[in-house]
Amino acid sequence: MALSKKQGIAIGVGVVAVAAIVGGVFAAVNLNSAPAEAAPASTEKPAEGNTTTDEITWFHTDPVPEAVEALEASGFEPIEAGKLTVAIGAFVPPLSYQPDGTSAATDVAGTEPNIGSLIAEGLGLEYKPQVVAWSDWPLGIQSGKYDLITSNVTVTEERKELYDFASYREDLLGFYVKADSDIDSITEAADISGLKIIVGSGTNQEQVLLRWNEELEAAGEAPAELQYYDDTAAATLALQSGRSDANFGPNATSAWAALETGDTKLVGIVPGGWPETASIAAGTAKGNGLIEAVSIVINSLIEDGTYGDLLEEWGLESESVTESLVNPAGLPKP
Repeated sequence: MALSKKQGIAIGVGVVAVAAIVGGVFAAVNLNSAPAEAAPASTEKPAEGNTTTDEITWFHTDPVPEAVEALEASGFEPIEAGKLTVAIGAFVPPLSYQPDGTSAATDVAGTEPNIGSLIAEGLGLEYKPQVVAWSDWPLGIQSGKYDLITSNVTVTEERKELYDFASYREDLLGFYVKADSDIDSITEAADISGLKIIVGSGTNQEQVLLRWNEELEAAGEAPAELQYYDDTAAATLALQSGRSDANFGPNATSAWAALETGDTKLVGIVPGGWPETASIAAGTAKGNGLIEAVSIVINSLIEDGTYGDLLEEWGLESESVTESLVNPAGLPKP
């Protein structure tokens, strides 16, 4: 069984990154990377997780014999011998971001790059992160420019025609309210009646609220008032001042903001593809033989606790899975 290892990295998150998340008006973004070789600074896990004043904890593992054997038997050949080239992004915590004062791909921090590095280590390969724009990863994976992507990619039936997936998180949306709000639960249409809710325009979460408002109006109940902010600082102020009752957006970024600032709290979780459920997964080119070994590594990380520790470090325990599945059911085609 692989052994969980943690390495502290002294990197500041930055106030700007925090402010950009608290408003929660971002659509789901995807991509990240992290340090391949960083000087050990601490072996103790910060009591409050990864915050602006704490060192960032980077998790490591040993090669997983079963996964290494599966990789050798598959016939898969990495783009670069002995290395796993992983497409990542650098957007916002906790998924992936470029910490203050850093610039290299190996400095990108967050859950997604650390998942990518753990997979590489579990396969007995060297982790080689490549920061790419979200729009560029599909062709990069298909053309063989990247071996793998770990960047908050949602599994869809359409994507499964071109890529293989190994799931490692649930795709969730979260309702967050002011920390001292009297609202303690939002899980269905009836719960949003009459509320003022911040949401991103043109997002999956907006579509959920629009459908719920249709249900309310059909039942003769008051719909929620949807509020749109282009400026995240203004959205944050609206929530904290009471001009808005709740924020509805990607749970990952909002959960990290709640952990980071303590100003908000989670009161409801909705599947990202509501009413369908969806998985976040590592992706490879279709049929290249890599994905089975990747899934074995992830399941090993789940079993030995490294996976749970990683999600806890970034406040994403609510998105955990109990098993990594190869090509799980994806969101239906439009």
